Amino acid sequence: MAMQQKFGPNGWTPERLSSLKGKTFVITGATAGAGFEATRVLLSKGAKVVMMNRNADKSAAAIARLKQELGTDAQVTFVQMDLAVLDSVREAAAKIMARVHRIDALICNAAIAQVARQEITVDGFESQLGVNHFGHFLLCGLLFERIEASGGRIVVVGSNAYKMGLKRIQFEDLNFDKKYTPWNAYAQSKLAQMMFAYELQRRVEAAGKRTRVLVCHPGAARTNLLKDTAGPLQKALWAVLSLLAQSAEKGAWPEVMCATEEGLEPAKLYGPTRFEMVGPVGECPLEDLALNREMAAKLWTLSEQKTSLRWAL
Repeated sequence: MAMQQKFGPNGWTPERLSSLKGKTFVITGATAGAGFEATRVLLSKGAKVVMMNRNADKSAAAIARLKQELGTDAQVTFVQMDLAVLDSVREAAAKIMARVHRIDALICNAAIAQVARQEITVDGFESQLGVNHFGHFLLCGLLFERIEASGGRIVVVGSNAYKMGLKRIQFEDLNFDKKYTPWNAYAQSKLAQMMFAYELQRRVEAAGKRTRVLVCHPGAARTNLLKDTAGPLQKALWAVLSLLAQSAEKGAWPEVMCATEEGLEPAKLYGPTRFEMVGPVGECPLEDLALNREMAAKLWTLSEQKTSLRWAL
Protein backbone atom coordinates (compact mmCIF):
# COMPACT_ATOMS: atom_id res chain seq x y z
CA MET A 1 0.00 0.00 0.00
CA ALA A 2 1.36 3.40 -0.95
CA MET A 3 2.05 5.68 1.96
CA GLN A 4 -0.13 8.38 0.39
CA GLN A 5 -3.11 6.00 0.61
CA LYS A 6 -2.18 5.00 4.16
CA PHE A 7 -2.29 8.60 5.33
CA GLY A 8 -5.25 9.62 3.19
CA PRO A 9 -5.48 11.98 0.21
CA ASN A 10 -3.46 14.70 1.96
CA GLY A 11 -0.57 12.37 2.78
CA TRP A 12 1.46 12.71 5.95
CA THR A 13 1.31 16.08 7.72
CA PRO A 14 2.60 17.29 11.11
CA GLU A 15 -0.98 17.09 12.37
CA ARG A 16 -0.26 13.40 12.97
CA LEU A 17 2.35 14.26 15.60
CA SER A 18 1.52 13.87 19.26
CA SER A 19 3.72 15.16 22.08
CA LEU A 20 7.45 14.61 21.59
CA LYS A 21 8.40 15.55 25.14
CA GLY A 22 11.31 13.48 26.38
CA LYS A 23 12.65 12.90 22.87
CA THR A 24 15.88 14.36 21.50
CA PHE A 25 16.65 14.95 17.84
CA VAL A 26 20.03 15.86 16.31
CA ILE A 27 19.92 17.54 12.91
CA THR A 28 22.60 18.80 10.54
CA GLY A 29 22.24 22.01 8.55
CA ALA A 30 19.40 23.62 10.47
CA THR A 31 20.01 27.37 10.20
CA ALA A 32 17.62 27.77 7.25
CA GLY A 33 15.49 25.91 4.75
CA ALA A 34 14.10 22.44 5.43
CA GLY A 35 16.44 21.85 8.38
CA PHE A 36 15.20 24.97 10.16
CA GLU A 37 11.58 24.11 9.44
CA ALA A 38 12.03 20.54 10.68
CA THR A 39 13.57 21.92 13.88
CA ARG A 40 10.61 24.25 14.34
CA VAL A 41 8.09 21.41 13.97
CA LEU A 42 9.94 19.14 16.41
CA LEU A 43 10.31 21.90 18.99
CA SER A 44 6.65 22.84 18.70
CA LYS A 45 5.79 19.34 19.90
CA GLY A 46 8.03 19.60 22.96
CA ALA A 47 11.13 17.80 21.70
CA LYS A 48 14.73 18.75 22.38
CA VAL A 49 16.70 19.57 19.24
CA VAL A 50 20.46 19.83 18.85
CA MET A 51 21.47 21.60 15.66
CA MET A 52 24.84 20.80 14.08
CA ASN A 53 25.75 23.72 11.83
CA ARG A 54 28.85 25.23 10.33
CA ASN A 55 28.11 28.91 11.00
CA ALA A 56 27.91 30.00 14.64
CA ASP A 57 26.37 33.42 13.94
CA LYS A 58 23.60 31.96 11.76
CA SER A 59 22.98 29.32 14.41
CA ALA A 60 22.59 31.94 17.13
CA ALA A 61 20.18 33.89 14.92
CA ALA A 62 18.17 30.76 14.16
CA ILE A 63 17.91 29.86 17.84
CA ALA A 64 16.85 33.40 18.73
CA ARG A 65 14.15 33.29 16.04
CA LEU A 66 12.86 29.93 17.27
CA LYS A 67 12.75 31.04 20.89
CA GLN A 68 10.97 34.25 19.93
CA GLU A 69 8.32 32.26 18.10
CA LEU A 70 7.99 29.23 20.38
CA GLY A 71 8.97 30.68 23.74
CA THR A 72 12.19 30.96 25.68
CA ASP A 73 11.74 27.48 27.08
CA ALA A 74 12.14 25.92 23.60
CA GLN A 75 14.87 23.33 24.09
CA VAL A 76 17.19 24.01 21.18
CA THR A 77 20.99 24.08 21.30
CA PHE A 78 23.84 24.17 18.82
CA VAL A 79 27.12 22.34 18.21
CA GLN A 80 29.43 23.76 15.57
CA MET A 81 30.47 21.36 12.83
CA ASP A 82 31.82 21.63 9.29
CA LEU A 83 30.95 18.47 7.35
CA ALA A 84 33.68 19.34 4.84
CA VAL A 85 36.36 18.80 7.50
CA LEU A 86 36.54 15.34 9.05
CA ASP A 87 38.39 16.60 12.12
CA SER A 88 35.53 19.04 12.72
CA VAL A 89 33.04 16.16 12.47
CA ARG A 90 35.07 14.18 15.01
CA GLU A 91 35.22 17.09 17.45
CA ALA A 92 31.50 17.81 17.11
CA ALA A 93 30.57 14.16 17.55
CA ALA A 94 32.65 14.00 20.72
CA LYS A 95 30.73 16.98 22.10
CA ILE A 96 27.42 15.36 21.24
CA MET A 97 28.44 12.12 22.96
CA ALA A 98 29.45 14.07 26.06
CA ARG A 99 26.38 16.32 26.24
CA VAL A 100 23.49 14.41 24.64
CA HIS A 101 22.51 11.27 26.49
CA ARG A 102 19.69 10.24 24.17
CA ILE A 103 19.28 10.47 20.40
CA ASP A 104 15.86 9.46 19.12
CA ALA A 105 16.82 10.42 15.58
CA LEU A 106 19.87 11.79 13.79
CA ILE A 107 18.61 13.67 10.75
CA CYS A 108 21.28 14.00 8.05
CA ASN A 109 19.78 17.08 6.42
CA ALA A 110 22.75 19.30 5.50
CA ALA A 111 23.92 19.34 1.89
CA ILE A 112 25.64 21.40 -0.75
CA ALA A 113 24.61 21.25 -4.38
CA GLN A 114 25.65 22.22 -7.88
CA VAL A 115 29.08 23.51 -6.88
CA ALA A 116 30.03 25.50 -9.97
CA ARG A 117 33.70 24.49 -10.18
CA GLN A 118 35.49 21.51 -8.75
CA GLU A 119 36.45 22.12 -5.14
CA ILE A 120 38.46 19.69 -3.02
CA THR A 121 38.05 19.46 0.75
CA VAL A 122 41.00 19.50 3.16
CA ASP A 123 40.67 15.71 3.35
CA GLY A 124 40.97 15.35 -0.43
CA PHE A 125 37.35 14.81 -1.46
CA GLU A 126 35.27 16.47 -4.17
CA SER A 127 33.29 18.90 -2.06
CA GLN A 128 29.77 17.57 -2.65
CA LEU A 129 30.81 13.96 -2.01
CA GLY A 130 32.83 15.12 1.00
CA VAL A 131 30.02 17.10 2.65
CA ASN A 132 26.97 15.12 1.61
CA HIS A 133 28.36 11.61 2.01
CA PHE A 134 31.73 11.23 3.75
CA GLY A 135 31.00 13.82 6.46
CA HIS A 136 27.65 12.23 7.27
CA PHE A 137 29.06 8.69 7.06
CA LEU A 138 31.61 9.58 9.73
CA LEU A 139 29.06 11.40 11.90
CA CYS A 140 26.62 8.47 11.79
CA GLY A 141 29.38 6.07 12.73
CA LEU A 142 30.60 8.15 15.66
CA LEU A 143 27.08 8.66 17.04
CA PHE A 144 25.79 5.18 16.29
CA GLU A 145 26.39 3.81 19.78
CA ARG A 146 24.22 6.52 21.34
CA ILE A 147 21.51 6.14 18.69
CA GLU A 148 21.45 2.36 19.13
CA ALA A 149 21.27 2.64 22.92
CA SER A 150 18.29 4.99 22.51
CA GLY A 151 16.47 2.69 20.10
CA GLY A 152 16.70 5.60 17.69
CA ARG A 153 16.76 6.26 13.99
CA ILE A 154 19.05 7.63 11.33
CA VAL A 155 17.25 9.68 8.68
CA VAL A 156 19.14 10.35 5.47
CA VAL A 157 17.79 13.16 3.32
CA GLY A 158 18.47 12.09 -0.24
CA SER A 159 17.41 13.54 -3.56
CA ASN A 160 15.83 12.44 -6.81
CA ALA A 161 19.20 13.35 -8.30
CA TYR A 162 20.33 9.86 -7.27
CA LYS A 163 18.74 8.45 -10.44
CA MET A 164 20.21 11.11 -12.70
CA GLY A 165 23.78 11.91 -13.70
CA LEU A 166 25.96 8.82 -14.15
CA LYS A 167 23.67 6.59 -12.03
CA ARG A 168 26.68 4.97 -10.35
CA ILE A 169 29.59 5.67 -8.03
CA GLN A 170 32.54 6.63 -10.20
CA PHE A 171 35.12 4.68 -8.18
CA GLU A 172 37.80 5.16 -10.85
CA ASP A 173 37.56 8.96 -10.58
CA LEU A 174 35.62 9.90 -7.43
CA ASN A 175 36.62 13.56 -7.62
CA PHE A 176 35.80 14.00 -11.32
CA ASP A 177 39.37 15.09 -12.03
CA LYS A 178 39.03 14.12 -15.69
CA LYS A 179 35.73 15.89 -16.36
CA TYR A 180 33.96 17.77 -13.61
CA THR A 181 30.35 18.80 -13.97
CA PRO A 182 28.30 20.22 -11.07
CA TRP A 183 25.34 18.00 -11.82
CA ASN A 184 27.16 14.66 -12.13
CA ALA A 185 29.14 15.31 -8.96
CA TYR A 186 25.99 16.25 -7.03
CA ALA A 187 24.08 13.23 -8.35
CA GLN A 188 26.90 10.93 -7.30
CA SER A 189 26.97 12.41 -3.79
CA LYS A 190 23.24 11.86 -3.27
CA LEU A 191 23.36 8.34 -4.69
CA ALA A 192 26.24 7.62 -2.30
CA GLN A 193 24.22 8.88 0.66
CA MET A 194 21.24 6.72 -0.21
CA MET A 195 23.28 3.61 -0.97
CA PHE A 196 25.02 4.06 2.38
CA ALA A 197 21.69 4.32 4.19
CA TYR A 198 20.27 1.15 2.65
CA GLU A 199 23.54 -0.73 3.26
CA LEU A 200 23.60 0.47 6.87
CA GLN A 201 20.07 -0.82 7.41
CA ARG A 202 21.06 -4.22 6.00
CA ARG A 203 24.08 -4.39 8.31
CA VAL A 204 22.08 -3.24 11.33
CA GLU A 205 19.51 -5.98 10.74
CA ALA A 206 22.20 -8.62 10.17
CA ALA A 207 23.86 -7.63 13.46
CA GLY A 208 20.59 -7.83 15.38
CA LYS A 209 20.65 -4.14 16.24
CA ARG A 210 17.50 -2.06 16.67
CA THR A 211 18.46 1.24 15.02
CA ARG A 212 16.24 2.05 12.06
CA VAL A 213 17.52 3.79 8.94
CA LEU A 214 15.09 5.66 6.71
CA VAL A 215 15.56 7.63 3.51
CA CYS A 216 13.53 10.57 2.27
CA HIS A 217 13.76 13.45 -0.16
CA PRO A 218 12.27 16.97 0.04
CA GLY A 219 11.09 17.17 -3.56
CA ALA A 220 11.18 20.63 -5.10
CA ALA A 221 11.25 23.00 -2.14
CA ARG A 222 12.16 26.66 -1.98
CA THR A 223 15.35 26.56 0.11
CA ASN A 224 18.75 28.25 -0.08
CA LEU A 225 20.52 25.03 -1.12
CA LEU A 226 22.01 26.59 -4.26
CA LYS A 227 22.59 30.07 -2.85
CA ASP A 228 26.31 29.86 -2.04
CA THR A 229 27.56 27.16 -4.41
CA ALA A 230 25.80 27.09 -7.77
CA GLY A 231 26.89 28.94 -10.89
CA PRO A 232 24.82 31.67 -12.59
CA LEU A 233 23.14 29.24 -15.01
CA GLN A 234 22.00 26.85 -12.26
CA LYS A 235 20.72 29.76 -10.16
CA ALA A 236 18.81 31.22 -13.10
CA LEU A 237 17.24 27.84 -13.90
CA TRP A 238 16.23 27.33 -10.26
CA ALA A 239 14.73 30.84 -10.12
CA VAL A 240 12.28 29.71 -12.80
CA LEU A 241 11.64 26.23 -11.40
CA SER A 242 11.13 27.55 -7.88
CA LEU A 243 7.91 29.19 -9.05
CA LEU A 244 6.49 25.66 -9.21
CA ALA A 245 8.12 24.47 -5.98
CA GLN A 246 6.58 24.06 -2.55
CA SER A 247 7.60 25.84 0.62
CA ALA A 248 10.63 24.91 2.70
CA GLU A 249 8.18 23.98 5.46
CA LYS A 250 6.55 21.31 3.32
CA GLY A 251 10.00 20.25 2.12
CA ALA A 252 10.77 19.43 5.77
CA TRP A 253 7.78 17.15 6.28
CA PRO A 254 9.37 13.97 4.85
CA GLU A 255 12.33 14.14 7.24
CA VAL A 256 10.09 14.88 10.22
CA MET A 257 7.89 11.96 9.23
CA CYS A 258 10.87 9.61 8.97
CA ALA A 259 12.14 10.79 12.36
CA THR A 260 8.86 10.28 14.18
CA GLU A 261 6.24 8.14 12.40
CA GLU A 262 5.80 4.50 13.38
CA GLY A 263 5.28 1.76 10.82
CA LEU A 264 7.59 3.05 8.09
CA GLU A 265 9.48 0.39 6.16
CA PRO A 266 13.21 0.26 5.37
CA ALA A 267 14.48 0.04 1.78
CA LYS A 268 11.88 2.62 0.78
CA LEU A 269 11.99 6.25 -0.30
CA TYR A 270 9.62 8.80 1.22
CA GLY A 271 8.77 12.27 -0.03
CA PRO A 272 6.30 14.33 -2.05
CA THR A 273 4.34 12.01 -4.32
CA ARG A 274 3.06 14.32 -7.07
CA PHE A 275 5.65 13.85 -9.83
CA GLU A 276 7.96 13.16 -6.86
CA MET A 277 8.34 16.92 -6.54
CA VAL A 278 5.39 18.39 -4.62
CA GLY A 279 2.13 17.34 -3.07
CA PRO A 280 1.13 14.73 -0.47
CA VAL A 281 4.00 13.12 1.43
CA GLY A 282 4.17 9.35 1.22
CA GLU A 283 6.08 6.50 -0.37
CA CYS A 284 7.81 7.25 -3.67
CA PRO A 285 9.13 4.90 -6.37
CA LEU A 286 12.70 3.73 -5.72
CA GLU A 287 14.95 2.66 -8.57
CA ASP A 288 16.89 -0.57 -8.10
CA LEU A 289 20.24 1.15 -8.61
CA ALA A 290 20.02 2.61 -5.08
CA LEU A 291 19.73 -0.94 -3.71
CA ASN A 292 22.73 -2.34 -5.61
CA ARG A 293 24.41 -4.40 -2.89
CA GLU A 294 27.72 -4.94 -4.68
CA MET A 295 28.25 -1.24 -5.30
CA ALA A 296 27.06 -0.37 -1.79
CA ALA A 297 29.48 -2.81 -0.16
CA LYS A 298 32.34 -1.37 -2.18
CA LEU A 299 31.29 2.15 -1.21
CA TRP A 300 31.10 1.13 2.47
CA THR A 301 34.63 -0.26 2.45
CA LEU A 302 35.92 2.83 0.66
CA SER A 303 34.10 5.14 3.09
CA GLU A 304 35.63 3.39 6.09
CA GLN A 305 39.06 3.80 4.53
CA LYS A 306 38.57 7.44 3.58
CA THR A 307 37.22 8.44 7.00
CA SER A 308 39.48 6.14 9.07
CA LEU A 309 36.37 4.76 10.76
CA ARG A 310 35.76 1.08 11.37
CA TRP A 311 32.13 0.35 12.26
CA ALA A 312 31.65 -2.50 14.71
CA LEU A 313 28.53 -3.92 13.07
